[in-house]
Amino acid sequence: MTEKAATAAEVVATNGGVDAGQAEPAEDTPAPAKGAKKGSAEPDLADPMLFANRELSWLDFNDRVLQLAEDDLFPLFERMKFLAIFATNLDEFFMVRVAGLHDQLAAQIDARGPDGLSVSETLEGIAERVRAQDKRHARQFSDVICPALADHGIRIVSCADSGAPDETLAQIFHDQIFPVLTPLAVGHGRSFPYISNLSLSLAVRLRDPDADHDVFARVKVPKEVLPRFVEVGPETFIPLENIIAKHLDVLFPSMEIVSYDLFRVTRDADFEVSDEADDLLQAVEDELRRRRFGEVVRLEVDAGIDPELRDHLIQWLEVDEREVFDVEGLLDLSDLWQIDGLKGHSDLRLPSWTPLTHPAFSADDSDEPADVFAAMRAGDILVHFPYQSFANSVERFVKQAVADPNVLAIKLTVYRTSDDSSLVPSLIEAAEKGKQAVCLVELKARFDERRNIKWSRALEEVGAHVVHGIPGLKAHAKILLVVRREGRGVRHYVMIGTGNFHAKNARLYEDFGLFTVDPDIGDDVANLFNTLTGYGRPRRMRKVLVAPSWLREPLLAEIDRTIAAHEAGLPARITMKMNSLVDARCIQALYRASQAGVPVDLNVRGICCLIPGIPGVSENIRVVSVVGRFLEHSRVYSFHRDDEHVYYIGSADLMPRNLDTRVELLTPVEDEELQAELADTLERCLADDTFAWTLDRDGRWTRRDGRTRSVHLELMETALAQSAGVPAAGKER
Repeated sequence: MTEKAATAAEVVATNGGVDAGQAEPAEDTPAPAKGAKKGSAEPDLADPMLFANRELSWLDFNDRVLQLAEDDLFPLFERMKFLAIFATNLDEFFMVRVAGLHDQLAAQIDARGPDGLSVSETLEGIAERVRAQDKRHARQFSDVICPALADHGIRIVSCADSGAPDETLAQIFHDQIFPVLTPLAVGHGRSFPYISNLSLSLAVRLRDPDADHDVFARVKVPKEVLPRFVEVGPETFIPLENIIAKHLDVLFPSMEIVSYDLFRVTRDADFEVSDEADDLLQAVEDELRRRRFGEVVRLEVDAGIDPELRDHLIQWLEVDEREVFDVEGLLDLSDLWQIDGLKGHSDLRLPSWTPLTHPAFSADDSDEPADVFAAMRAGDILVHFPYQSFANSVERFVKQAVADPNVLAIKLTVYRTSDDSSLVPSLIEAAEKGKQAVCLVELKARFDERRNIKWSRALEEVGAHVVHGIPGLKAHAKILLVVRREGRGVRHYVMIGTGNFHAKNARLYEDFGLFTVDPDIGDDVANLFNTLTGYGRPRRMRKVLVAPSWLREPLLAEIDRTIAAHEAGLPARITMKMNSLVDARCIQALYRASQAGVPVDLNVRGICCLIPGIPGVSENIRVVSVVGRFLEHSRVYSFHRDDEHVYYIGSADLMPRNLDTRVELLTPVEDEELQAELADTLERCLADDTFAWTLDRDGRWTRRDGRTRSVHLELMETALAQSAGVPAAGKER
């Protein structure tokens, strides 16, 4: 919690325009809210006091992940995985967000957000919070998780505590590790070597007994090619760096090992590709090569590092003290995924969950695959991942389209996809069969660039139409279009999702996918694909909302209409579910709704720059975050006005980047049964008291502790019940 956030909530009843020494307002005189303009009773909704800092709010989200690792409600392996997720999240945060702040600082750009904090103030706040979280993270592993693993026969120990004979360890070192090690000396004409991003290294201080002076060397821990945890006995593991350290004398013969310490470097991994590049694919490849040479934004070292060696590392890597983080215990706990991969130990994991086939796509009595096209013609279908199957809905949809001789074209956007997904291979097969296969591959999808380049080349080799985005925008919309010849015309079959077409993520991420043959939505999506593959920028459509040209404004208009309905005496409510809420104009609109008396319920998984509960500003707003077994990822925006219910789902969070610099798409969900399903999910998220946190007016997230309801468990039970039922019959359009 920032001091600024607390201030925004504590004195809303005081006169923000009264200077020290001025008379206090009379007791019977209403005091304007905090943030009010002088001489006005109306709060200034642009006041920085009314906004949380984006980066610090993200750290609050990662803290919720850490709290799950500290929660013994979860089985042991699940808590261990949350430790790994926390570490991976933090790595990406430094590589992108903190790196961006350093770039602003270096360029002397004072680009303050709505919260008003300067870059330096934000970096100081980040460093303070991360250091506190790092300590909890390290101690949770060393004091709780590691001993608990040992109680179940899984030991992560040092060489000395392993019980393995020195001869056995020496054999492992010589046979498996020594051949891939490259010690690099520092000094005497040898400059400090380049340290790659996220690599783990040993810094070694040596003494030459003949010359009687100290020298230094660096040894990279080759965990990219060897397991981080070396198994030396049945489920007994030693960290790779520990075995290397024990045998440093082999690497530096005739030298005295004075001391050694571990360190790890995080570099700026973000990049920008010029929109004027002649070959975007080649430009992205070139930038990927340059990414590994980004500036250092974080140096992690052993908490007990030799002070002189620490000073040398700071000098060699050219970092400031603020960028150095002392870590107690093992560095880089993201490698705990290796231990999670151990076979067995079902008692230490959550019961497995297999996504169920949506009733509309269930096979008939003949066990033949369901006719996806017929099911879509019978009515709109809403599939909820991971409760329902991605393979038996999205992938089956594309496979049927590939096999159908009446299908003329298949068009797909790829932002992130997995190597085990059948979608791109199916598109390749479609192209080989002579169908129009169109794939918009976003090459600038951060950290998925290499995979997307690979898929682009595979598609181009078979003659598919591949588009690599449009200048100035990232294509983030999740859309799939099948054009099928029917009668004398064609019909558009469309799937619009809230998440990526990513088979692996669909088993872990919570998302919705709408399958529809609505002619207006079909025309909208077809026109959008033509815009993306040709010239032009997305424009206003018939039904769907498309960023950057026509998404923020219609959502703001829905908020205004809901305010007007409430002021007319009609029942009104706004409910939203998203990953992040950052956009100032959207936040101000929600503040206006609260001021008018409209109940506003927000389910925000991650960043939330809105501050609820401020009297006169946001006392009618409730903010809940659910972080648990599945990653809440869907975006749902709903507006209730008497008997009118408006629902949109899609790819866009309420962030400036989504609304201004990305191609995003929200689709209306108009079927009353599907609206009821969305409403049910929203209410369950808001009611969760097992894995939900609430945000208060001081900017603090407090975990609910009732533990009577879990949205993930309830939706698994709902999916099981739906799977056992019979899909409702519908009338073909």
